[in-house]
Amino acid sequence: MAGVTADAIPDPSLPDTGLPDSSLDEHSPGRPAPTPAATRPRATLVAAGELLRALSAPVRIAIVLQLRDHERCVHELVDALGVTQPLISQHLRVLKSAGVVDGERHGREVVYRLVDEHLSHIVVDAVTHVEEE
Repeated sequence: MAGVTADAIPDPSLPDTGLPDSSLDEHSPGRPAPTPAATRPRATLVAAGELLRALSAPVRIAIVLQLRDHERCVHELVDALGVTQPLISQHLRVLKSAGVVDGERHGREVVYRLVDEHLSHIVVDAVTHVEEE
């Protein structure tokens, strides 16, 4: 296996991106080579894809926008978004498992907050982009 790097060996623990492994670390013909800062390990790209997938539902986008300014409990999100409590809870579970939100119990309620502000920037930029069109 001389000349073969660990990056060239497929990692079965990572989901298939639909792209050949070489497309993640080589540039397309006719395009300039990416700068070193623009190249990322496959695991990073997969994780970023999972994060974007978690943010892809309209209700989850609305939840992130609600949590931008301050923490909220489920009933506040239900009132603000006009969606049922079970649906809000389901979407919060997805966001929590993706590391987008975190919940802290206060008595009988769980108060949710964004894990970090970068996540709100992703959503706000996407919404702003669509509104500009």
